[in-house]
Amino acid sequence: MNFKTHKVSETTQLRLFKDMLLSRLIEEKMLILLRQGKISKWFSGIGQEAVAVGVTASLEEDEFILPMHRNLGVFTGRNIPLYRLFSQWQGKMSGFTKGRDRSFHFGSKEHHIVGMISHLGPQLGVANGIALGHLLKGENKVTAVFTGEGATSEGDFHEALNIAAVWDLPVIFCIENNGYGLSTPTREQFRCENLADKGIGYGMEAHIVDGNNVLEVYTKVSELAADLRDNPRPVMLEFKTFRMRGHEEASGTKYVPKNLMDQWAARDPLENYTEHLRNSGILSEALEVSYKTEIAHRINDHLDKAFGEDPVSFDEINELNDLYYPFEYKAFEKDSTIRNIRLVDAISEGLNLSMKQHPNLILMGQDIAEYGGVFKVTEGFLETYGKARVRNTPICESAIVSTAMGLAINGMKAVVEMQFGDFVSSGFNPIVNYLAKVHYRWGQPADVVIRMPCGAGVGAGPFHSQTNEAWFTKVPGLKVVYPAFPADAKGLLATSINDPNPVLFFEHKGLYRSIYGDVPDGYYTLPLGEAALLKEGSALSLITYGAGVHWALEALEEMGITDIDLLDLRTLCPLDMASVFKSVRKTGKVLLLQEDTLFGGVMADIAAQIGEHCFENLDAPVKRVGSLEIPVPFAKTLESGYLPQNRLRKALTELLAY
Repeated sequence: MNFKTHKVSETTQLRLFKDMLLSRLIEEKMLILLRQGKISKWFSGIGQEAVAVGVTASLEEDEFILPMHRNLGVFTGRNIPLYRLFSQWQGKMSGFTKGRDRSFHFGSKEHHIVGMISHLGPQLGVANGIALGHLLKGENKVTAVFTGEGATSEGDFHEALNIAAVWDLPVIFCIENNGYGLSTPTREQFRCENLADKGIGYGMEAHIVDGNNVLEVYTKVSELAADLRDNPRPVMLEFKTFRMRGHEEASGTKYVPKNLMDQWAARDPLENYTEHLRNSGILSEALEVSYKTEIAHRINDHLDKAFGEDPVSFDEINELNDLYYPFEYKAFEKDSTIRNIRLVDAISEGLNLSMKQHPNLILMGQDIAEYGGVFKVTEGFLETYGKARVRNTPICESAIVSTAMGLAINGMKAVVEMQFGDFVSSGFNPIVNYLAKVHYRWGQPADVVIRMPCGAGVGAGPFHSQTNEAWFTKVPGLKVVYPAFPADAKGLLATSINDPNPVLFFEHKGLYRSIYGDVPDGYYTLPLGEAALLKEGSALSLITYGAGVHWALEALEEMGITDIDLLDLRTLCPLDMASVFKSVRKTGKVLLLQEDTLFGGVMADIAAQIGEHCFENLDAPVKRVGSLEIPVPFAKTLESGYLPQNRLRKALTELLAY
């Protein structure tokens, strides 16, 4: 191996050696502890230390790095206390996830590190968001993100590279090509000769680097980082390297040919670099021994501290309280001036006023800038706020959601418009696995609102008509809002944006221009988790939300029914079950109406809770009404039969007569 110093000081060369040595000695100790059953799992980076160490040393300490399982050198290079790492791997409270996640699935804002999730791909988009935040704040910073050769086949990888290229984001995409995705060799994963070619395909600069040569890694990344701070753009680096252990220890390495293993063993990054330092007169035997002795004592001392810590204890209140980032609702009172406007206008006003309220709020979505969005919610926003804050996106829902998460990590707020709520399926993974879990896992709020134009009744067919709120009410960590009236939509949207937790904000497009209401001027908020009692009576409780509210009002008027409670839930998570129980206990009969297909919908859980808590108050079985168990059809007659309005009238008649 040819170690060109490129005028790297002896002090820095020794630092790189010591950082690799620390990583290697920790790994060797972990392998012993794994065999002893004192840790549960280990993903070894032995043979790859030069990449993590070299990249970390090249960046400024306040520049974010997003590592993977085998990048221990990132964490040690940022001087994270070792006992906290050891506690993390043992699932103890001094770790970074309070025992809630394992391995390197954590972040530390203090150390500017954002750890991975097992789905790999989203972290590339998160890096984009962090880098975008730096650009918008006028900070000359770069962001480095790691992935492996296997993850370059994921859609999130391609989406993230495309966004970074289109937006000139200062991201260094670090691909550790160690030849195998678990056991699958690269020849069975892609056809390009080098992974760097994928970067070129997206119009970005790309380089191949010897990932076992720490000086080459350090000098190349240092050179690029310095340039990217002044000339923002993405760069891809393919590090050719090898892991000498299995994907994780249980996997073994039997699938690796012996001659290949021997070739890479001869290129061990630590052994070869140690020989270079010895031959250069930089590392004496005495200094090497002193380093190893000091590191060994340090590891043992911190292990003793971690082992001495009590196992984490379960406290139900603590677990539930840590699901969301603390949010203290602040009421902004309604203006006395009232205007009668459409639902779509109220949403636009709420969004516009929130942009004024929060200068760090960024809007992202397909066609939302010059075009104003397909429903014209953001029409005129571009002229007011500029393209930096009102951002057209490529068609890549998953990476845009991840980008929003990165903005949140960098202290920004984001509102993402799904052009149609149906398309959220293409961005499902980062919503339910990143946004929803990130605060519970390591205390990072996901300050993101996702706007969801949804609903049937407009003849849009199976792919533009779903109301899929039940996909998300099932996921702990998300909040779900679904207003039916313009005034509610405006105030609830403002609160959703104020809330630092992830919110899915459903907007029924069939109501956009058909429903008018009196809406206060100016900025105001409404609390999440409070239902609205629209009608009061004693014969029956009719509970619904969204378009169901208007279907209920129409049916009651047509049928001449007045003696009922009509409850509009408004938010589905948090859910105002207190108001539900109060109404049901008063009337003794309950009809639950939703537009979603019946099975597995929100009302199924509400029915179960009513059965558990109000059984003795019921005078009739709990009745649910929803749409047919089929996709939303296109033809008007079919769509009308699919939707529950006619079944609602029959259910009302039967339940009142029961």
